[in-house]
Amino acid sequence: MYKNILVSTDGSELAMKGVDHALGLAKDADAKVTVITVSYPYPLQSAATFDSWNNAQRETAEKALREAKVAGERYGVEVQAHQAVNESAAEAIVDAAISRHCDLIVMASHGRRGMSRLLLGSQTSEVVSHSPIPVLVVR
Repeated sequence: MYKNILVSTDGSELAMKGVDHALGLAKDADAKVTVITVSYPYPLQSAATFDSWNNAQRETAEKALREAKVAGERYGVEVQAHQAVNESAAEAIVDAAISRHCDLIVMASHGRRGMSRLLLGSQTSEVVSHSPIPVLVVR
């Protein structure tokens, strides 16, 4: 059914649940997997230097993507890694899914409701509401 799956990660334990789920689906469906992590661009009013900011963002992204690739090896699924830079992770995820012709986006979510969701925001909710591609939310 699905042949090209995009899964997002920030390297957290919760996000890895989404990665594991996507890899299991990919193995069963003989699908390709792209793992994306989205870094925030350099904020103009930051105490960090441009280079130190970018280096920290790159290192964090590389660690998250490396963990996803190791998980892919455990499942026997080849993982392509992609780092995007965007103020909106949701926008970057949807754009990547469209440009890479994915037929499913997999994301993990805490499943917050009410005031905590309003205060914290939800990239998963943004992706679900803006994506023309089916989104599978893993809790």
